[in-house]
Amino acid sequence: MAELNLHAALPEIWVAVSAMVLLLVGAYTGDRAMRLIGLLSMLVMGVAIVAMLGIDVSTVPQLAFNGHFIVDRFAVFAKVLALIAAMASVWMSFSYAEREGMARFELPLLMLLATLGMMLMISANDLISLYVGLELQSLALYVTAAIRRDTVKSTEAGLKYFVLGALSSGMLLYGASMIYGFVGTVSFAGLSTALSGATEPSLGLIVGLVFLCAGLAFKISAVPFHMWTPDVYEGAPTPITAFFSAAPKVAAIALFTRVLVDAFGGLTPQWQQIIFAVSVASMLLGAFAAIGQRNIKRLMAYSSIGNIGYALVGLAAGTPQGVSGLLFYMAVYVPMTLGSFAVILAMRQKGQMVEEIADLSGLAKSQPWLAHIFAAILFSMAGIPPLVGFFGKWMVFAAAVNQGLYVLAVIGVVASVVSAYYYVRVIKVMYFDEAVTAFDRVDGSLKLVLASSLAVVVIGILFINPLQNSAIAAAASLFPE
Repeated sequence: MAELNLHAALPEIWVAVSAMVLLLVGAYTGDRAMRLIGLLSMLVMGVAIVAMLGIDVSTVPQLAFNGHFIVDRFAVFAKVLALIAAMASVWMSFSYAEREGMARFELPLLMLLATLGMMLMISANDLISLYVGLELQSLALYVTAAIRRDTVKSTEAGLKYFVLGALSSGMLLYGASMIYGFVGTVSFAGLSTALSGATEPSLGLIVGLVFLCAGLAFKISAVPFHMWTPDVYEGAPTPITAFFSAAPKVAAIALFTRVLVDAFGGLTPQWQQIIFAVSVASMLLGAFAAIGQRNIKRLMAYSSIGNIGYALVGLAAGTPQGVSGLLFYMAVYVPMTLGSFAVILAMRQKGQMVEEIADLSGLAKSQPWLAHIFAAILFSMAGIPPLVGFFGKWMVFAAAVNQGLYVLAVIGVVASVVSAYYYVRVIKVMYFDEAVTAFDRVDGSLKLVLASSLAVVVIGILFINPLQNSAIAAAASLFPE
């Protein structure tokens, strides 16, 4: 326990040192090296994945920095998923940044530093390291949201995200301080031990847990802490929005899961009520609020809120089956989301970006392959079998049913049916409305992301068992025998 065990934190150390080196390279070469630094950032993330897979967590978790940092199968699964999402987001940003005049070398560096924060979040083993990782991620994301300083929308998005993010951080710290005051420890192992034998938790501890959950719920944009999401998604540059919707969501929901299951497993009946309410509210708002949207990025914002609600169904079950279902759901959510934003990045007419759903009119006639890919992704998001999105929803709903949470599962199914309406509406616009103006040629970098997303959505069914087995093994590390 007393040793540093730097080997367990080698991927994070590698990313941190590489980010500092790339910062010096960028300061020396200037903005003309934006694409080079972006490619190197992707290489750094790829090496981090390889280093992470080389850490032996098959038998017992690896602890580092006197127990403040933990690496287990759960952490490896979530980190690999977050790193893949971050790499794809950096790749998607190149052409857009160069075309829109925001090709600054700081952009991929900020995304790399945010990814480092995500990795620290996922491996946090106490409330202090949790906060440090969370703020490292958040501070980088605040800047990326407002990186287009010459546009009002981007500046407004960054300001809203910063103000509300500061509020959520305050709530999280207040909750952590109350938990420390009533339990006397901030380590997850200490909290688990102290709470496992408690017959009746104190009111102050419950209040602290509520504040902690509120702060974490903001990071995953769960209702009622979702208010920043539509405006930030619409105002931020589209590649940044794609980044927001994928990698940070994986890290935040993995952190949420570790905190509740690992540290507060002894209070499962108490936090289940919170997750139940948040999940129901997120699914319903994501389903109904998206119906009236006309901007495709705002539509995806509400879709993201709804998808987080579905993932929380697995967490609400509070079982290994529920957590494995949550991990599987996030693994299929990431490629679907990145594919959707690749289509949005391809929405250019006469050199100008367009974002209205109506602008997709007649896409099936002008660019049929792009329409077919987007339709497949939307059908998968709606949970239509045999696409892979159906199995993600099936696994979290099955976990809820097995725990007797029938109301939660039924509400999830109803919300899924309602959300299918606005997905099908977009497909109807692409296939049955008359084209107004054809889209410009799709960038080659986007074609790679689109093809990868389509492959996961359509033929991902062939790899369900290996992915499910990995998710089950990852979830089992949070539930020691």
